[in-house]
Amino acid sequence: MTTQTEMKIYSKSHFKNETTDRHYFENWVKQLEENNGRQYDRYEILTSLGKTHVWGLNTKDEQLDTLVIFPGARTTSLIWDFDKGLNNLNHKMRIFMVETNGLPNLSDGSTPDIKSFDYGNWANEVFEKLKIDTAFVAGASFGGLICMKFAIVHPERIKTAFLLNPGCLQPFSLAFKNLYYNLLPILKPTDKNVLKFLNRAVFSKPNHKLSNFSEQMLVDYEVFAINRYKDRSQKPYYMDKQLAEVKADTYLLVGDKDLLFPYQKSIDNAKRQIKTLKETRTYNNVGHGIETYDKALNYIGEKIKNYY
Repeated sequence: MTTQTEMKIYSKSHFKNETTDRHYFENWVKQLEENNGRQYDRYEILTSLGKTHVWGLNTKDEQLDTLVIFPGARTTSLIWDFDKGLNNLNHKMRIFMVETNGLPNLSDGSTPDIKSFDYGNWANEVFEKLKIDTAFVAGASFGGLICMKFAIVHPERIKTAFLLNPGCLQPFSLAFKNLYYNLLPILKPTDKNVLKFLNRAVFSKPNHKLSNFSEQMLVDYEVFAINRYKDRSQKPYYMDKQLAEVKADTYLLVGDKDLLFPYQKSIDNAKRQIKTLKETRTYNNVGHGIETYDKALNYIGEKIKNYY
């Protein structure tokens, strides 16, 4: 295992004003908790990347199955629970929502070189610090890449990996439409432009959408993240031949309206390169933000429930 002294820090991201911006984020979390009628467990653990923040549900009940979630780039893992989305697993579990270092959240901003296996070693440290022996893991977009790094360096920790529109099975799409809607909110981060990006790339209304409250929460978060977070992290990349080294059972869930990583190419590359791929599932009229889609979470819950 890569130890804390061996892991090389590639870049450091940070909030522009740590005190004010963290206070804003804490208030945002409070609104989410009030709307969902629940309070998340909180863990702050020390890893090779500094402090790593983890949210949790039912984490004290060690009799339950354990699911560890890694979020997409420029998101927080709490997005998985918009509109109490984690209830769609239909299976009570210990759930740990990891705030990946280097993303706009309460974790420190240090990141390793994305092309190394250090994110996999970091994920193993997270398991050790949370005293998790083995668990199911799920990752959306950038989080899918972390799951695959983890499944290469420490597959014995993973019961099953679920990849949701992962950012590691092909390069980021350079199609004009995708670049336009992704760059629009970055160049001019207004509510209107963020919503345009969400509607065209992340969701697929009316089939795949959030409540009005959660949609506004996501818009608020994205505007905040773009304006207030100095993001120096590297973006996901196509892992290509590294994928042949994955040794954990893997399920791939994709939406056919994902502009960022067109679904068919992800399926083709996964089937060709991941030897431990068990199944792929395509959801019609679902965008990149598949972690907020009820039927995708239904599927994950069902697979975990029937694991034994």
